[in-house]
Amino acid sequence: MVQFTPEDLKQTLDTLRRPLWMTRFGMRAEVAVRSLWPLLTVLLLALAAAMMGAHEVLPLEAIWAGIGLIAGAALWAMVYAVRRWVWPTDVDAMMRLDSSLPGRPITALLDDQAIGGGDDASAAVWRAHKRRMAARAAAAQAVPGDLRVSSRDPYALRYVAVLAFAVALMFGSIWRVGTVAQMAGGGTTALAAGPVWEGWAEPPRYTGRPTLYLNDLAEGPLELPVGTLITMRLYGEVGALQISETVSGTVAPPDPDAPPAIAFDFKVNQSGTIAVDGPGARTWDVALRLDEAPEITILGEPEVSAMGEMRLPFAAKDDYGVEAGEARIMLDLASVERRYGLTVEPDARPEVTVPLPMPIAGDRAAFEENLIDDFSEHPWANLPVTVAMTALDAAEQQAQTAPMQMILPGRRFFDPTAAAVIEMRRDILWSRDNVKRTAQVLRAVSYLPQDAFRSETTALRLRKLIGRIETQARFGLDEENQNLLAQDLWDLALELEEGDLEDARERMKRAQERLNEAMKNGASDEEIAELMQELRRATEDFMQQLQREQAERQDGEQQQQGQQQQGESMQMTQDDLQRMMDRIQELMEQGRMAEAEQALRELQEMMENMQMAEGQQGQGGGQQSLGEQAMEGLAETLRDQQGLSDQAFRDLQEQFNPNAQAGENQGNEGRNGGQGRGESHEGQQGQGEQDQQQGEQGGGGEQRQGENGEADGQGQGQQESLAERQQQLRDELNRQQGNMPGRGTPEGDAARDALDRAGRAMDQAEQNLRNGELADAIDNQSQAMEALRDGMRSLGEAMAQEEQGQQPGQGTQESDRRASNRDPLGRSQGSNGATGSDNEADLNGDAAGRARELLDEIRRRSGEAARPEVERDYLNRLLERF
Repeated sequence: MVQFTPEDLKQTLDTLRRPLWMTRFGMRAEVAVRSLWPLLTVLLLALAAAMMGAHEVLPLEAIWAGIGLIAGAALWAMVYAVRRWVWPTDVDAMMRLDSSLPGRPITALLDDQAIGGGDDASAAVWRAHKRRMAARAAAAQAVPGDLRVSSRDPYALRYVAVLAFAVALMFGSIWRVGTVAQMAGGGTTALAAGPVWEGWAEPPRYTGRPTLYLNDLAEGPLELPVGTLITMRLYGEVGALQISETVSGTVAPPDPDAPPAIAFDFKVNQSGTIAVDGPGARTWDVALRLDEAPEITILGEPEVSAMGEMRLPFAAKDDYGVEAGEARIMLDLASVERRYGLTVEPDARPEVTVPLPMPIAGDRAAFEENLIDDFSEHPWANLPVTVAMTALDAAEQQAQTAPMQMILPGRRFFDPTAAAVIEMRRDILWSRDNVKRTAQVLRAVSYLPQDAFRSETTALRLRKLIGRIETQARFGLDEENQNLLAQDLWDLALELEEGDLEDARERMKRAQERLNEAMKNGASDEEIAELMQELRRATEDFMQQLQREQAERQDGEQQQQGQQQQGESMQMTQDDLQRMMDRIQELMEQGRMAEAEQALRELQEMMENMQMAEGQQGQGGGQQSLGEQAMEGLAETLRDQQGLSDQAFRDLQEQFNPNAQAGENQGNEGRNGGQGRGESHEGQQGQGEQDQQQGEQGGGGEQRQGENGEADGQGQGQQESLAERQQQLRDELNRQQGNMPGRGTPEGDAARDALDRAGRAMDQAEQNLRNGELADAIDNQSQAMEALRDGMRSLGEAMAQEEQGQQPGQGTQESDRRASNRDPLGRSQGSNGATGSDNEADLNGDAAGRARELLDEIRRRSGEAARPEVERDYLNRLLERF
């Protein structure tokens, strides 16, 4: 019978020695865990209870009951372990290892050939089978033991025991285990050894300090916060131990008839000593740690928004944290200018109390915050007041700032009639004795309603309010009706100031008048910025309304009439309006109010007397749609953002290698001829005059960009900081988002989402630039540019969808308008929103005749008195020149 030789079998089994040993070790660990887990659970729970000192607080009967319960559980656990303890043998390990291999190769190696032993062919097959089984056995790996006992412990008691033991290790003491034997020896065994004491020092909770176990503290110095509660307990023979202290500051006369105390509770109010006299005596020298009073400071003057919202910065600190604070506002009657309705004594009003904002998260030990509130409707708005802030800590200690004199911020009204109504409202709230005078003044204001009101509705509302005021003056004004009249007057003033105009032309006129009044009355920068933004929105709405009217009119008129109207009217693009308004805002911010008023008057005259047309673009000079305007504006914003990012990158390079940057900038010409020296600033402040001259000269968009780049390179030292430029770009993006077409379509909504992402990235970049984090700012600027590109892509898809939905025949009309859109010299309109072009005049070969016609037309227009003076001055200058 043919089989493996003993040497071959021994060699194969030698390779299995290590896997067999590891498998046997895993099986033994498996048996130990499955048999001993109840016993380990009981032991860990018992140790945890002893380490946490449960036997020190429980009554003796409960301790004995616990010991009996633990002993019974341990006995059951040992019986459980013995019944399930089956120690694995080598054969068990080999069988488990063999069963883990395919075909059980170890068993096959130990088998002999049963039949066919005399057949050479059969013997050869058997040897081949043995060799395959030997190869499989050689690749055997140890089988890990199964240590899972979840099926035997469905309630996870083992995890409860482990968790309790871990808590005891962190918060308990291993030395407490030794005291169990003393207590278990008898109810009085521990006491027989002598009297003992225990003590705890519990600092106030707001300090965040842990409770101290005095038995664990050695004698010597001990620092405790003021208000710490000391608890002492004495055990054993009464009178064997005495407690003395000088930290509470209270001295009680001794009572000879009272039994000796075994419990002491007192608070640490001063430095002193705490002593335990008797067996195990101990003394501590306590140093008191005082709780400092909080501090609060007003950091500066209040900032006021255009709508009257106040932002008052302050700083507060405390050693353990500020709990709360408040601001108290009181009328500074001595500083009030007592005239008109303020001459009478004011009605008694309580001081205004406003809670101060506290940090929601973070440390309150030292912080800076802003008190933000709107007092526009308060009776003391725009009157002298004093403001005092108070901070409170957890120990109820207070700190107060010195009273700060200021004018209580409130909304200002620039419409004269609205301002008069608000002043009368203030007089009624000042004193109810002003009610008669208020009715008289309001009657005088509304004497000629056609001059004071734009709407008969508001005039009627004021007339009814005057009737109510006169009735109250006759029968007496109580506090409830006083507040109702004040609210009605406030609502009326808002309607007079802001209006409820559906017509875009009237809204634009109202915005211009409010801005003019603001310049006369010395408005703040925030108010001017808000009014300029309102004027921009109203002007854009008006131009959109005018576009719709022109489109409707052109659909019903002949092409020849449209050509005549275009030839006789002066063209002004939306970019021209934008530059003029930028120029007005720049003059106001520089304090040049006279020039700003003159520029505003010119804008009003041009808006009233000239036809406003959209900028022209395309090969035929076709009229731009809203989508094309939005696309052009986003493209310019993207270019400006790219330039700003390049400037930030150059500043970052200069921080690390200032010597190499100077040579690198030479010859580094980017977009607009100067990007290597600085970014492009189309549309930024400081370029208003140059851009206006560009528009009057009819230069193309690329020429304007080139000149802007050169001006920016020459005046780099006069430009605002990078953070302010980033904020201007963010404001421009906000304006463009308000005019974005395609609302309600998937493409339009996607464009708006992309622009929202760009706006958030710009805000982050601005904050990074203000903090000097140029690298982070460049990353956020890159995200903003990527979001702008996504928005332009989605906007282009929305425009394509709109073009597919046009009615037949619109393309022909558009071509006719482009063909007829030429200036008085026969040139086609420029592209990219510019007026005029650089092309040569198309005079059809009759230059002299065309020149005579132009001169005759200029003379005729200069003689028309109905034309604006600025237009006639311009025409007269042309006649003097030619």
